[in-house]
Amino acid sequence: MRAVPLPLLLLLACRPTPATVSAPGPGPEPEPATPATMSWTGLVDEATFKAMHERRTDAAPALHGIEIDLAGTRAYLSLPEGASAPLPAVVVIHEWWGLDDHIRHWTDRLAADGYAALAVDLYGGKAATTPDEAMALMKSVDEAKAKAVLAAAHRFLREDPRIAAPKRGVIGWCFGGGWALQAAIAESDLDAAVIYYGRLTTDPAALSKIHAPVLGIFGDRDQGIPPAAVEEFAKAMRAAGKSIEIHRYDAEHAFANPSGARYDTAAATDAWEHVRGFFAARLRG
Repeated sequence: MRAVPLPLLLLLACRPTPATVSAPGPGPEPEPATPATMSWTGLVDEATFKAMHERRTDAAPALHGIEIDLAGTRAYLSLPEGASAPLPAVVVIHEWWGLDDHIRHWTDRLAADGYAALAVDLYGGKAATTPDEAMALMKSVDEAKAKAVLAAAHRFLREDPRIAAPKRGVIGWCFGGGWALQAAIAESDLDAAVIYYGRLTTDPAALSKIHAPVLGIFGDRDQGIPPAAVEEFAKAMRAAGKSIEIHRYDAEHAFANPSGARYDTAAATDAWEHVRGFFAARLRG
């Protein structure tokens, strides 16, 4: 297995305060997301949503994976060094910026932890460098094509002889977090789903299709997905008899993005440890 990169070692060396686990409770919820009406900005207007994604100019660490073709678009595949099939595997879904080097680095982090990780591209080969570009790309996503790409990624991890994954998970942040939930709804044989502050739904018909355990990571100062919406989602999942684990932090939207202005080292490190434990328990057994 590849040695864990230095940036990850530094993150894991931090000792954050314990996460706050939510309890379900009443509260307002935005209109349930459906394939025809999905709104990725949540409860805020577009100007506020853009402001929630201020970005620094930090370069991503050196990369270790390869580009592949997937369902007519590109994808980034990172495999554990020295490991062979069968491997547990994770589909990685990018933030609203697109499949850039920071998402590729997240994919490498998962590979360093022992997973075959495949980062999809739902923007058709484009990536944004400004909030206006990101908003335009996010709005331009064809949902049928996006679902086809995610289904292809799921199949690839099962069928590629380098991987032959017996168990597969999905992870996404913001825009990608919303799509991670959609993947959990669409893929009946998914084994684990991680949603970082992604668009939620409490639609009983949609939630009833979920078979994978779900881990949700959220910030209590997130204006787009406030605590009341998170609690309503958790309540709906439990009412539907679904496995849901929620961790909330005193942090803002996009707090786990190390290239973002709202990055919170302590919260991001603690959340990552929960993600690692969640995947290990559900994908390695």
